[in-house]
Amino acid sequence: MNFSFKKVLPHIFVFLGFIVLSLAYFYPVLQGKEIFQSDIAQYIGMARQQNEFRAETGEEPYWTDAAFGGMPTYQLGANYPHNYVKKIDSLLRFLPRPADYLFLYFIGIYILFLVLKVDYRLAFLGALAFGFSTYLIIILGVGHNAKAHAIAYMPWVLGGILLCFRRKYITGFLLLAFGMALEISANHFQMTFYLLLLVLVLGLIYLIDAFRKKELPHFFKAIGVMVIAVILAVGANATNLLATQEYADFSTRGDTGLTITPEGTPDKSDGLDYTYITEYSYGILESFNLFIPRFMGGSSAENVGTDSAIYTQLLQLGANPIQAAQFAESAPTYWGDQPFVGAPAYVGATVLFLFVFALFLVRGRLKWWIVGGTLLALLLSWGKNFGLLTDFFINYVPLYNKFRAVSSIQVLLELCIPVLAIVGLCRFFFRDETPERKQYALKWATIITGGIALIFLLFKGMFFSFTGASDGVLIQQLGPEFVRALKEDRRAVFTADAIRSLVLVILTAAVLWLFLQEKYKRNIAILALGALILFDLVAVDRRYVDSDDFVKSSVVNRPFQANEADREIMKDDGHYRVLDLSGSSFNTARTSFFHNSIGGYHAAKPGRMQELYDFYISQNNLQVLNMLNTKYFIIPTKEGVVAQQNPETNGNAWFVREVKVVENANEEILGLDGINTGKVAVVDNDFAEYLPQQNFTVDSSATIELISYQPNELKYRTTAQNESMAVFSEIYYPNGWQAYIDGEEVPHFRANYVLRAMMVPAGEHEITFKFEPQVVKTGSSIALASSVLLGLLLIGGIFYGIKRR
Repeated sequence: MNFSFKKVLPHIFVFLGFIVLSLAYFYPVLQGKEIFQSDIAQYIGMARQQNEFRAETGEEPYWTDAAFGGMPTYQLGANYPHNYVKKIDSLLRFLPRPADYLFLYFIGIYILFLVLKVDYRLAFLGALAFGFSTYLIIILGVGHNAKAHAIAYMPWVLGGILLCFRRKYITGFLLLAFGMALEISANHFQMTFYLLLLVLVLGLIYLIDAFRKKELPHFFKAIGVMVIAVILAVGANATNLLATQEYADFSTRGDTGLTITPEGTPDKSDGLDYTYITEYSYGILESFNLFIPRFMGGSSAENVGTDSAIYTQLLQLGANPIQAAQFAESAPTYWGDQPFVGAPAYVGATVLFLFVFALFLVRGRLKWWIVGGTLLALLLSWGKNFGLLTDFFINYVPLYNKFRAVSSIQVLLELCIPVLAIVGLCRFFFRDETPERKQYALKWATIITGGIALIFLLFKGMFFSFTGASDGVLIQQLGPEFVRALKEDRRAVFTADAIRSLVLVILTAAVLWLFLQEKYKRNIAILALGALILFDLVAVDRRYVDSDDFVKSSVVNRPFQANEADREIMKDDGHYRVLDLSGSSFNTARTSFFHNSIGGYHAAKPGRMQELYDFYISQNNLQVLNMLNTKYFIIPTKEGVVAQQNPETNGNAWFVREVKVVENANEEILGLDGINTGKVAVVDNDFAEYLPQQNFTVDSSATIELISYQPNELKYRTTAQNESMAVFSEIYYPNGWQAYIDGEEVPHFRANYVLRAMMVPAGEHEITFKFEPQVVKTGSSIALASSVLLGLLLIGGIFYGIKRR
């Protein structure tokens, strides 16, 4: 008993150390503050309606009218029945945000290192190298929580796979099943897809090795165990997966059938547009900022201080010291090709030195799948700058064309580089490697990494122009002398960081060399390396995410403040929509926080609504806005913003006199041009079976009015002397919305490209629309069965382990 406790005790201290470090870095959370994350502010705006509905009724709406005219809440934090994986995840994230995600980084990679049989001291070191990697910190600063969440669980999945390949079938199965379940639950499928690419590289290396060693039966047995584990993990997340797949077909990731652009040119792309996918492509040379943080100037808003050249130049241009200092705090020093960079993807000069060092020490399968995964991620991150590979993946690799920002695949680098670096240290400190081999590895790692830093320092004028893509605009705005000063600052930050990386390489090499000379013991060397890694990474991290990013909780929970126009509109308690013309109204959740908005903020907008915006809403087409029940516009004026009422809106529902039946999506969207949407409707031929005729007589006494409204249920009262066709200013979503007339289910169909319509019989009737998604019911049943089975297997595995011991 005592022996077992002694074995566990170091891991307990490590666990506590991770808690302390997570809270120490984000220490303002201990003062009751929260980090202001721009993406989370947008999420709060998008999710406010559903959260308030849930709080008031105790029910989940699964639909919101607050954004894009209406959309499912599947990707807005919907709560599903029997989602026990999410409950387990909540237990693991017990620290205040964002310290909880940093803790998950630490604990996940630590588990992987233990699977790799790395000593706990080095595993702790590796956790620091991974968790404090600059990209992983910056995504917490801007609010890419789902991305961080998914990255944190990647090591769990890899650990389970490696255990299965090492014939630890039960332990590997359980770790993989729970790791994969948590990975999917994080709900960032782009990161999970990148993990799959890394797993395929790993599997290929192990397959080749199994073939060479004649161990193919074991290989396929391990694969079988993994497949069962993944199936259970998928089943435990069935509701989210099924709902996401259903919505994906409706979103910009799906195919609406439209094959033309607003200009009339052909557009037959399947998935996202190539330019949109590759917009954030890493420059080939820019990849050196993995080693030198401000290799390309750092971020698009870098703090260069008051001793900078641009500060002095701004003073000469007439700016006062306060104005010049404010500009210098967010100087556009980044001069790479990407549209915007929040921070460089710096993995650390110390860690990269250790990675190169490990290349000379580590042998076998582990080395090659890590190197293979690292190279694949690096090449794919170049995007359009390495079109040969990128075009192949977009055209032939399933799902790859559904994701944008190809540079984000560098998360695999953030994972692989520290892993190999620490495994290399493990061989250096704990394995029987000859002193000659260790010295050889140390010599070449120093020559390669130190040489790269030195070459860039000595010949930077030959390699770089320090000219950015936006410098032409800056010349027009501030003059050529300002841009010359900016280039001087770019050169200065590059030089400072190149010297910094060179010094860190020398210090890291010195620590290892002095240990080889037996100048101090192993624990001292490990402590010294830990100090170097912390100093290296945390110092760079705090350039981009620090205590200044934290604010009072009230600011985070209410990120938008109502203006005079908002307050005026909110006096109207009816059901209508608002178009904000005072800014980027279609791509912000600010309007959604207060009103039912035409726009919104989402990575996967409703596809047809995006197309309607591109064709008509962006042109302020009043007839299209009328059919969307756009009752108010927020208009900018010199005195501020004002609310302007639209007296011509079609209202919540109306009867039409004429229907134009068209053949396809192209004709359907073009058919909206120039019609009176209050009298004429456009219907795709796919729904022609629901139309008994195309011309209707609407008597003067006919009425249709909304009498009850909730996001997931709307009721209307109709009166008409003749059978009529009604159009509703609600978004048509075929999966989940059911229509009833006087309690009897009836069909409804799509009209005007995005709206709902139905045939209404003569007389007085009550029409009800209810959102009753079958996908939630089906998914929840699968999730319940899978979770119960997974729980039973966990209990069985624990008892089996106890019995064996």
